[in-house]
Amino acid sequence: MPVWSSLGGSLLRTLVKPSTSQCTKIIVRSMSDHRTMQIQPSRWQYQKFKDLVHFYFLVGAIPVTAIIVYTNVFIGPAKLAEIPEGYVPKHWEYYKHPITRFLARYVFTSHQQEYEKYMHLLYEEDEKMKIRALERKVRDLMEERADYQAYYYRPVSGKYVRQAKRQREAIEESSGVSLD
Repeated sequence: MPVWSSLGGSLLRTLVKPSTSQCTKIIVRSMSDHRTMQIQPSRWQYQKFKDLVHFYFLVGAIPVTAIIVYTNVFIGPAKLAEIPEGYVPKHWEYYKHPITRFLARYVFTSHQQEYEKYMHLLYEEDEKMKIRALERKVRDLMEERADYQAYYYRPVSGKYVRQAKRQREAIEESSGVSLD
């Protein structure tokens, strides 16, 4: 009996085959593992920044390098020479290298200008000190004399106001015209 039961199952399967469409239609689901697509932060901003840094560095570095090479190769440093009589050199003519001369002439201020700006600053500070000293002296004198800071005016007597009012009323009565 056990032999028949074991053979029966395999014999039944070989004789009655299921349709091929049922065997091939196996549902495959790959949703539960969460490994279908990796989500990572975008590198676009970093790439864009890197591209712009390289671009602007090369836009600035190539022309500056070309200017420096041209200046050093073809122009070269200045040579010391005698100053003609009656000629006063400009402040940028004291520098040896042409690029330094250019910067001293067009970008930076001369030593004389810096000195004059500093002297003006000292003058302004000195004037402020004098004004503060004068204000302090005025405050001390006001305190000493028991004065106070206020507008000075001469007091007006009410007698003249009343007299002007009476005259206006008299004119209005005699002429019949209102002066308002």
